[in-house]
Order: sequence, then structure tokens, then C-alpha cells
Amino acid sequence: MTGRDEVDATGSHLGGRVVVVTGAGGGFGRLIAEMAAARGARAVVGDIDGAAASSVAGGIVEAGGEAIGVTVDVCDRGQVDALVAAAVDAFGAVDVMVNNAGIMPLAFFADHADAAEAWDRCIDVNLKGTLHGICAAYDRMAAQGRGHVVNISSIYAGAGTPGSGVYSATKAAVAVLSDSLRKESQGLIKVTVVRPTGVLGTGLGAGVVNPAAIAGITGAKAEPYMDKVMAALSGTLGGAATDEDDPGFWAIEPATIAAEVVHAIDQPWGITISDVTVRATGEDYTI
Repeated sequence: MTGRDEVDATGSHLGGRVVVVTGAGGGFGRLIAEMAAARGARAVVGDIDGAAASSVAGGIVEAGGEAIGVTVDVCDRGQVDALVAAAVDAFGAVDVMVNNAGIMPLAFFADHADAAEAWDRCIDVNLKGTLHGICAAYDRMAAQGRGHVVNISSIYAGAGTPGSGVYSATKAAVAVLSDSLRKESQGLIKVTVVRPTGVLGTGLGAGVVNPAAIAGITGAKAEPYMDKVMAALSGTLGGAATDEDDPGFWAIEPATIAAEVVHAIDQPWGITISDVTVRATGEDYTI
């Protein structure tokens, strides 16, 4: 056993573990990297925006943690291999691989002419990117005799809804990849699949091709959902929707999801939290 297995004075198991996170220049990924580093992990911040990755890593170092930033396009298998190699070069291991990078180009099939390129990239980023991350870390984890792969899926993975066909398919594929990896690697590599609910502030909404496609997940609640979105954006949302102690709570934040991901990786090597889904009790989603 090495120092990487020791529980620190706060009870964290992350002290010294090397945690690689893709898509960590912002959104969930940035928060996961920062929260893990705050518990003693060595963070490897990967993002297609190298400046953003370096900025996040720099902030971690300034706060007293250990981190490096790496430019990586998860669609390129070689670049993901290089990301893992950079982690090993800097810190000597890859203990946790968080395949977080993703995009959400919601659009109806009738929008195919406008959505085709975005859908192709969605498949490359969400599905192939996750596969590249698994494969890049697998041999190293096997050589170490342990490791943990965390794959970010979505509540959209559970059903095909109008406007989410391609995105849902990629996230369902991530869940299936995760389950297959878990069964193949029992006793060696821990596997966690995370299905975040819809959350404002992650930046995913910027990839939506047709905003009307959100109605597929809100159904008859589309109008009140949009009313809350506009209120949240204008700073006027209040009442039960913003009270996390009320069952009507709606305004769940990215940090809430990220904290649950970090909780899942902050476990002894013999314990796996294999599935994580976090919702706001009062959300308007129908799946």
C-alpha cells in the first residue's frame, strides 16, 4: 500500500490520487477538478480550450493544490492518450479518469440539414470521446492494479424524446459502455456512470440547435419551465423554486451535481458507487 491509499485527517480518500477530468475548462468538469483538488487530489485538467484548462489548473495551484492543464480534443484518440501520458509524467499515475467532455445539440429530425454537423460532432465527443478516455486509461490502471473510470451520461439516456434523438442515443451508449466496463473489470477498475439532470449554468445550452427541442423533456410543462428559466436568468426567480429545503426546489446548480460526483470518487478502493443521478425535487422534466 502507498501513501495514495491513506485517509487524511478530514476523512478524504482523495489525498494524492491523480484525477484526470476532460471538459474541465468550465461547467461540471471545472467544478469536479477543483473540488477533488480541495480534498487533496492531484488534478489533471483537460479541455479543448487550452487557455481555459491552464486557467483552472492555475487557480488550483494558487489555492495550494496540485494541478496541470492540458489541451485535448477528446475526438482525437492520440490526444487523449497524450493527456493520460501527461498525467503519468507529472504525477506518476492515473487513479481516476472522469470522461466529462460533452455537447448537447438538441434538434428535431426535421432539422437534419441544420443539425447534421453538430450531430456528427456529438457522436464524436460524447460517444467516441468517452471510449477514447476509457481506452487511454485502461492499460495504465491495469498495470497499477486499480483505477476508477467515471463516465458522464444524462437523464436523457433513459428515453428517446422528441428533439433529443442523437443526444439521447450518445448518452445511452455511454451508460452501456460503462456497464460493460464494470462487468469486465470487476475487482480491478471501479466504474461509475453519472446521469445529471438538466442544470442551468453548465454551458451545454449553447450547443442546442433548435430551442423548441427542449419541449421533448418538459412536455406539458414547457411553458412554466421557460418562465422559470427566464426568471432565473433575470435574477427574479424566488420562493420554493430557490429553496433547497422545499420540495418545490427547481434551481439546482452545477456545484450540487459536481459534489455528488466527487463524493462517488472519494471512496475506499473497495467501494464503488456505480450509479449517480441527482435531480431537483421540483424540476419540470418528464424523464
